[in-house]
Amino acid sequence: MTSPEVTVIGAGLGGLALARVLHIHGIPATVYEAEASATARTQGGMLDIHPWNGRRALAAAGLIEAFRGLALEGRESYRVLDRTGSVLLDLPDDGTGSRPEVQRGQLRRLLLDSLPDGTVRWGHKVTGVRALDGGRHEVRFTDGGTVIASLLIGADGAWSRVRPVLSDATPTYAGVVSVETFLSDAATRHPATAAAVGAGSLFALAPGMGFLAMREADGNLHSYAQLVKPLDWLAGTDLTDAATVTARVLAEFDGWAQHLTALLTDSDTAPVLRRLYTLPVRHRWSPRPGVTLLGDAAHLTPPNGEGANLAMLDGAELGQAIARHAGDTEKALAEYEQAMFGRAAEAAGEDVYGIMLGENAPHSWIAMMTEDDITAGGRMAAEDEQPS
Repeated sequence: MTSPEVTVIGAGLGGLALARVLHIHGIPATVYEAEASATARTQGGMLDIHPWNGRRALAAAGLIEAFRGLALEGRESYRVLDRTGSVLLDLPDDGTGSRPEVQRGQLRRLLLDSLPDGTVRWGHKVTGVRALDGGRHEVRFTDGGTVIASLLIGADGAWSRVRPVLSDATPTYAGVVSVETFLSDAATRHPATAAAVGAGSLFALAPGMGFLAMREADGNLHSYAQLVKPLDWLAGTDLTDAATVTARVLAEFDGWAQHLTALLTDSDTAPVLRRLYTLPVRHRWSPRPGVTLLGDAAHLTPPNGEGANLAMLDGAELGQAIARHAGDTEKALAEYEQAMFGRAAEAAGEDVYGIMLGENAPHSWIAMMTEDDITAGGRMAAEDEQPS
């Protein structure tokens, strides 16, 4: 018996890892993606790839050696500062780390290039999914087109259009807003800020607020101003008005060191405000023939450094289960979901933002980072954040 062709919604890291593992096992897959092309938008900044999930996924995909060629030396360094710019913790990269950093866009390109031409169908935004008989599902697109999927995988992120056929859960606001900015050619144009960030990642923190910044491969600084705010904060503000958004956010950082607020005021791009959302920690669903979820569609949390890694492992393990149980997709999905539910709940167990932006910040963050030689929260990758 053979497995049916797999229909994947979403060409993020998880969906592409699934398609790649299926391809290795000779199982056809088609990935439908809302974006117009692979270059339609930037793909976030740095990701640290963990040996217990992300690298396992890349090994299953046969891409571990190619991945090593993308890893950037010296980026496994971390600094914690207070609002004055004083360095409270400096953990340099001594070459012994096990979580190499890569550009998210380059990792996505690696996965895309490993797939046969035509695997990804760009410009296909899903409007809804309808269950049919026999475990099949009809997928509807904004252009009026449809496809009938015998095996449907929702890898379509926080606001998944596939999730409603499995679960009534919807994301809820996590209480944090994040404002993304970029400083280009930072060492030359913004030397004081670049020096503060150092070779890797910076956490400048105080209760209820902070800056996260990462040095990218091209010398840019990719940063996020984080604020604990109610959902209606900036309601009525035109979020496309860069000057107004910058001024409102900057006012929250009154008294902070200028070389830190420069991450916001000197940005070479308009600030992008996102509200962070989450699904219930133990989100799960009853098995349903012909459909499942992976990544943020299944277990969305505020950024904790595990999101992209978990999504890739979801995709790799789902692909392996489908190959292992050819002709019995229900068994494959049940095996995959049982493992996925457990690891997702475990990864979401720590309240990263409660530690990072809580009343004892930055000292609570320092304690967490030093208790286990940089624990899960200390590896947080800000680019995992989800748009509102």
